[in-house]
Amino acid sequence: MSIQWFPGHMNKARKQIKELLPQIHLIIEVLDARIPFSSENPMIAELRGDKPCIKVLTKSDLADPKITERWLQYLDKQKGIKAIAVTTKQPDIIRQLVPLCRKMLPERDAGHNDIHVMIMGIPNVGKSTLINTLAGKTIAKTGNEPAVTKGQQRINLRNGIMLFDTPGMLWPKVESEKSSYRLATTGAIKDTAMSYEDVAFFAADFLLLNYPERLRERYQMIDIPDNELDLLETIGHKRGCLRSGGKVDLEKVSTILLNELRSGTLGPISLEVPEQIELEIIEVEKLLKEKAAKKEARKNARKKKKT
Repeated sequence: MSIQWFPGHMNKARKQIKELLPQIHLIIEVLDARIPFSSENPMIAELRGDKPCIKVLTKSDLADPKITERWLQYLDKQKGIKAIAVTTKQPDIIRQLVPLCRKMLPERDAGHNDIHVMIMGIPNVGKSTLINTLAGKTIAKTGNEPAVTKGQQRINLRNGIMLFDTPGMLWPKVESEKSSYRLATTGAIKDTAMSYEDVAFFAADFLLLNYPERLRERYQMIDIPDNELDLLETIGHKRGCLRSGGKVDLEKVSTILLNELRSGTLGPISLEVPEQIELEIIEVEKLLKEKAAKKEARKNARKKKKT
């Protein structure tokens, strides 16, 4: 299942960003540390060209620290990119972004010129919290719902950095089915965009494969269920999520599981690793080629019918 979700203000933001980019010297892309690849907007790479980029992995307290370290090493190997991991509980580390911007643009820093920095990221990734910490006051709206920021704003940090904020922006279509589910699992996509129960089944399957002991401890299970349905029903019985007749209310138990995963109640969890992503990129490229070939075949078939 691929997701198509491109609200009007996001389309407008893309056009504004393209117009503004010639004035920008450096880009800060905010990613979710639990899903650094899936929360990476491919349009940003296309738009930024060869401009230097700092990739900030937010919510790192919710991610598996060992896997986050692997992601930092993976991203740092890419040309023109520096990656750091932060949490809202570490404002001092967030403020280190200012000297890092100067370090990546020594020629502008030496000339005492303002560095124009554009901060970008998908909805609900923690971008506004990052801006407020850098500014030392509440400037950007924050919230748990995706797409809180609707307009573009310019923020003078008074330290040689001019920050250009942009609305949280998804790309027109998330081609990777797995990335779609990861985005939904972490709450980056509005819950109305996908079936809540469907997302919970994906999360349950992932947790059974990768973090079974977390499930055992949190839900006080002696034996780990064999599949995602059994897991949700087990949790449902333990939490009293029952309909009349004793059947488990899957919507209620799905809400419990996803909320506890998103909040970190299940402990620090990462949903993807660099090595896995390399394979998924190949899979998506293959899928896109197959779709293009089918489209071309249909086009040729229509031409034949006309002749």
